Amino acid sequence: MRFGSPLLIISESQFRYGYRQFRDAFRARYPGEVEILFANKSNNSLALRHIMNQEGAGGDCFGVNEMYIALLAGTNPKTLVLNGSNKQTEELEMAITNGLCINIDAMDELDRIDSICKTLNKTADVGIRLALDLDPLANKTGVAMHGPGTLKEQSDSTKWGMTREQTVEIVNKAKNMAHIELKETHFHLSRMTNEAEPFAVMAREMISWSAYITEHTGWTPPCVDIGGGWTFGKWYGTGPNGQIDDSSAPSANDYAEQISQAIEDEAQKCQLPIPKLRIEPGRILSGPTGVAVGTVGAVKENGKKKWVNLDLSTNHLSWAAILDWYYHAVPVENAAQEPTETVDLVGPLCNSDELGKHREMPPLSRGDFVAFLDAGGYVESQAARYNAQCLPATVLVCGNDAEITTEREQLRDVSGRFRVPARLLKSSFAQ
Repeated sequence: MRFGSPLLIISESQFRYGYRQFRDAFRARYPGEVEILFANKSNNSLALRHIMNQEGAGGDCFGVNEMYIALLAGTNPKTLVLNGSNKQTEELEMAITNGLCINIDAMDELDRIDSICKTLNKTADVGIRLALDLDPLANKTGVAMHGPGTLKEQSDSTKWGMTREQTVEIVNKAKNMAHIELKETHFHLSRMTNEAEPFAVMAREMISWSAYITEHTGWTPPCVDIGGGWTFGKWYGTGPNGQIDDSSAPSANDYAEQISQAIEDEAQKCQLPIPKLRIEPGRILSGPTGVAVGTVGAVKENGKKKWVNLDLSTNHLSWAAILDWYYHAVPVENAAQEPTETVDLVGPLCNSDELGKHREMPPLSRGDFVAFLDAGGYVESQAARYNAQCLPATVLVCGNDAEITTEREQLRDVSGRFRVPARLLKSSFAQ
């Protein structure tokens, strides 16, 4: 294979297509301004960030490294938000210096931001991450991305967000700070259901909170950011045991219709203006753009079971191990060939390393290639180095062009960060 194996391959045209679907759906239906912030964490490739810049998308940055990559790509800082529950001083300084909106997620964060602003002689754009009540979702279940239980129970158990009372306290304090500009409220929960309704419930509740904030502070949030967690439709389904992203998943139009209507209705009920809407799609844009390709090595069987070993591993498709995530697998050559046997697709690591259990496949032999679909999101960005494995290369495909966007690691990269005290070296190499 030209670029070696294992290999991650990203389709530029699919990435742009997915973004435009979301953009056009919300612009056509939402009665106010809409801004799309790509969730950089789903795939923090520098090349993909450049593509999002060209498309006019902002970005959700979680931590200093994602913020640095977005700024390095030349993203307009005013279209970036900094999220995180434990922001370090260096990332607050970088955000304030460059003009990002910082979504507050701790009670002492406002004072820290204000102090840095005074030192730098800067003003800071600030939002507040909310801990929504989500009572209407008390009986609604989804994939347990944030612990077991219903969507409300998952939301209540997470570390993120401020209560109503805390939000009011932050707003009233910020209003008296000359270096602080209040810009938005924010919420995110990885809902992971094949329904648009939970998004509409959450959007409606954000407007309800806006009314509460207005009543108790006199400030009405001019912008609400409803985060990400969107699913996409595939006939085979993905996710834990293939239970999401199936053919019943909402379309971009479905999401836009229900969310827009919910915000419009609640704003009218609360006699509030229509706010600017920010959304943070990540996996729904990056996921379908990518495939992870591995090369078949040893094929083993014991009379009861057959294993097809690949050089791809759960170092790369980590959700297969962590969440029992289903990635649909197909042979690269003769993909339409009828399956004739049931095999376990496994990797080379010193654990079970199961990429796909009980998969119906045509006969595979050493040197064949197997592709795992929908691997553009949370694959490269979550790749690990267990067993000192090198991270794979990533190739961006556009028309007839195929270009490396992430270099394959070499052995020197794996060992290059290590340092050995001189006393140990002396002992190890003593004659």
